[in-house]
Formats: sequence, structure tokens, C-alpha cells
Amino acid sequence: MQRVVVTGLGGITNIGHDAPSIWRAMSEGRSGISVFDLPEFKQWPDDQWSVKIAGQIRDWEPTSCMDKREVRRLDRFAVLGITASIEAVASSGIDFSKENDARCGVVIGSGVGGIQTIEQSVLVLHEKGPRRLSPFTVPRLMANAIAGDVAIRFGLRGPSSAHTTACASSGHSIGDAMRIIRRGEADIMLAGGSEAAVSPLCLGSFMTMKALSTRNDEPQKASRPFDVDRDGFVLSEGAAVLVLESEEHAKARGAEILCELLGCCTTTDGGHITAPDPEGAGAARAMSGALKDAGLNPEDVGYINAHGTSTPLGDKAELTAVKSVFGDHARQSKGGRLLMSSTKSMIGHCLGASGGVESIACINAIRTGIIAPTINLDTPEPDADLDLVPHEARQAPVKYVLNNTFGFGGHNVTLVFAQYDG
Repeated sequence: MQRVVVTGLGGITNIGHDAPSIWRAMSEGRSGISVFDLPEFKQWPDDQWSVKIAGQIRDWEPTSCMDKREVRRLDRFAVLGITASIEAVASSGIDFSKENDARCGVVIGSGVGGIQTIEQSVLVLHEKGPRRLSPFTVPRLMANAIAGDVAIRFGLRGPSSAHTTACASSGHSIGDAMRIIRRGEADIMLAGGSEAAVSPLCLGSFMTMKALSTRNDEPQKASRPFDVDRDGFVLSEGAAVLVLESEEHAKARGAEILCELLGCCTTTDGGHITAPDPEGAGAARAMSGALKDAGLNPEDVGYINAHGTSTPLGDKAELTAVKSVFGDHARQSKGGRLLMSSTKSMIGHCLGASGGVESIACINAIRTGIIAPTINLDTPEPDADLDLVPHEARQAPVKYVLNNTFGFGGHNVTLVFAQYDG
């Protein structure tokens, strides 16, 4: 079985327009949440929106990495995903013209795909009729658009797909890409996720579910995972892509290996379409299965990047799951040394892109020994009994790190990243 390593990273979020700047903001505990300022929301009276905050990417011009015609042809979620892919490939040093294109592939997912195109096209249909719809409507809205466009851009002709499992989409994508390389079906895979769901339909729908924070007067304090005063998540946009390679291939081309992707497990709650299992049973099985896949014991793990969305039910279920899997290693009252934090406290929730974005924190924790904090954690859940790295980053060398991503539909994914020892 091939060992799988990470050789490139790319990303764009509300706290940074590339992977290094995202990590720098994470390690400094900076929030990217703000009152949104988008023209498409202005057609409705302000009092119809009980939620006025989001993780909007600001001061960024997509034509910095692609031409205007291409940007116009694509939905925003694809523009973000392609941007992250371009950075990831550049950071890896790969020249695909020198590679066997049939052994290079891509798995990049999205929770909702081209939702902005869907919204705009429905308006055109109702106001102007079907003949005025753009011929680019279907390729803009389809959830696999990024996987297809990235494969075309780089000439990749190996395995290609796109996972659409809500907030677990990029976690599933990275895990699937890892397995493809393990099986010997590819040498290189681009894997991750993208989301651009800060739109009237998505934000309004989550708002009416009462899933979003309404802390409009304090945007940067709105996302507060594991805090007793949390009142919902903050919807954000973003993308992140990893370059995965077989160890053999990466070493043969002299690549810088950032870390190893050591394990993965996916499970399903099978209980409710939106609410997690209250005991976190599916999440616990994902973590236990990922440890088994990686050949690790619970006490080997130094850090977990939590799913930690800042919702009352989700946070509590994850805390219960972690304590059930890690036992005394997780419990501060028993001298446990496990650290866990939620970088969504700074970025908000990028839905299907979250697993990819949070992999940036996991990989850099291994490489730098810095654990990104959970900001806004003023009053932790009384029964948490975990070191949730409140407010400020922590210096703590770690060798093994877990990344949790859980999604509506009961989907659970846990990835295991490890310090490369080759």
C-alpha cells in the first residue's frame, strides 16, 4: 500500500487570500467575520434579515490568477476553488507537462455548488423567460464544475470526481483522493473543497432554520464554538486544495513533503437529516476508525481541529464523542494532554470547504508546533473538561493531528495527518 504525503497547499478565505496568510491569521487569532455588504441583499427591506453578518471575502480580485472572460464564465464557488488549486500546484512545484496525465487526478467537492448561478438563473427565467437563460448555466451550477475545470486547466486525465456531502464534502474528497493513491491508481491527486454560499437563498434558508448567529452588533464575537453563549454558526465562503502524492513519487521528483496523510474514516449517523446524534456516536466511530486506519492509539494524538461550528447541538455532540474516544487523554481533570480547537471561531463555517480550510491549520500545527486558538471562548461548556485552547495560540509540538468534518445528512469524516518521518 502506497504511503500518501502532502506536497502543496492552496486556499482563500475571509482571513487570507492564500494558504500562508490564512495560517498567519489563524495563529494570530484574527476574525474575518463582518456585516455583509452585498448588492443582491438590498432588494429586500433591512428588517427582513435577522442575520446581517457573514464571512465575506473582501478586497480580492479574481483576475489576479485568471482572465476576465474565464471569471465571467464561472460561478463564484468555482472561481474560489480554481484559485486555491492554482496556488496548491504552484506551491508543490509540480510541472504537469512532465507527468503521466493518466496518473494525475482531482477530487474537489462542494456542499451546494453553483448556488449563485441557480439564484440568478431563476430570476432571469421568471422575469425574461427561458430564451434569455445563459448557455453557461449548467456548467456554472453543477457541483463537479471545479473538478472538471481544474482537470482541463492542468491536463489531468486520471481519477476525477466531486463529493457533495454538505459540510463533510472536502473531508470526503481528501479521504477519497488518499485512498485512490493508496490503491496505486494515481501518483498525484488535487483534493479539497470550495463554497460560495453567502447568498440570499442560502443565508435566508439557514436563517429561517435558526441555525445562524444573530450577534449582528458584535460580528467578530459571533462565532464562539463550545461557549455557553453561542447562538449558531456564521455562514462563510472559501476554498482550500491539497496536493497529495504517493511518497514514492514525491521523493523521486525531490518534492518538499509537508506531512503525511495517515488515515481516514467515514461514517453516517443514520438518525436525522440535520441534527447530529446527541451522543456523537457517528462522530466517535469516525474518529476511532481513522485512528485504526492510521495504526494509532488515542494517546498518540496531540491535537484535534474540531468541526466546532458554534451550534448548541453540534458542539455538545462533538465534545461527548471526543471524550468517549480519547477518555482520560482528553480530560483536563485527569491530566489529559490532548488539545482541541475550532478555527471556525475565526473564519466561520465554509460548509463544504471547511475540511480543506481546516487542513491548513492541521498541517501547520505539525510543521510549526503552533496550535491555532478557539477565540471567543469566554465561558466553556461546563462539562467540556477539554483543553480547547481559548483565545490565544499555543506552542505545543504535535506529531499526529485529527481533522473532524461533519455534515447535514449525518455524514462524518475524520482525517489523520502526521509528521513525515521518511
